[in-house]
Amino acid sequence: MTRLATEQAFHDEQAAQRRQALSPDALRFADDEYLDHESWVRPAFAWLGDPRGLKILDLGCGHGMAAVVLARRGAEVTGLDLSTGYLAEARSRAAANNVSAAWVQADAERLPFPDATFDRIWGHAILHHLDLPRVAAELERVLKPGGWAVACEPWGGNPLLRWARSRITYPGKARTPDETPLRADCLPIFRERFPGLEWQGHQLAGMLRRVLGDTIATRVLTRVDRVCLACCPPLRHWSRYVVLRLPRRNL
Repeated sequence: MTRLATEQAFHDEQAAQRRQALSPDALRFADDEYLDHESWVRPAFAWLGDPRGLKILDLGCGHGMAAVVLARRGAEVTGLDLSTGYLAEARSRAAANNVSAAWVQADAERLPFPDATFDRIWGHAILHHLDLPRVAAELERVLKPGGWAVACEPWGGNPLLRWARSRITYPGKARTPDETPLRADCLPIFRERFPGLEWQGHQLAGMLRRVLGDTIATRVLTRVDRVCLACCPPLRHWSRYVVLRLPRRNL
């Protein structure tokens, strides 16, 4: 089985397991439910800017929640995913929330769009599944000059976290065989295409939320993390997740 076939089979199986709970009521949600489900999502969305009237690609759209939020805010959204199962869920979620979007089943390393199609690209936990030089080239190609991509990705720079990921069982831990969290040596791959790359770290002690759940204590730790990361940016190398902003050159 090829890498992409393995990825597709894994995510189709995930979508099939989720389908059992997908009633119209379960599909409806408020924006805040998505934006606050992890501490990095709302600040990452802020990096997209005002989406009204923009053509936005939700790369690896999965369950479609980001696409729905963007469509509610006035964007012209295209959701792309390799998994037909997740695309079916995303379509159902868009219909349940009374928004429209275009849905495309395709490989993110070979995007089926003309050059300079999108004003923005959103991606959540997608790049670390892909061949980074290929996807970086494709992101640059389909972005309009002056547009940018925002990507939220697991980070592998913390040795304690790498140990925990390999040893500790926690909800939602299942992974594909080939996915690898981004690390510092991945950044030059993106910087070659996007010299203006910016990145933020999210969750230090607050990563305990992954094991302990959303509690008062983990919320406090998340707030403390924000202060520490703002005051000492090098701490981002120890974070659980990073958010990348990839601005295409305005040629």
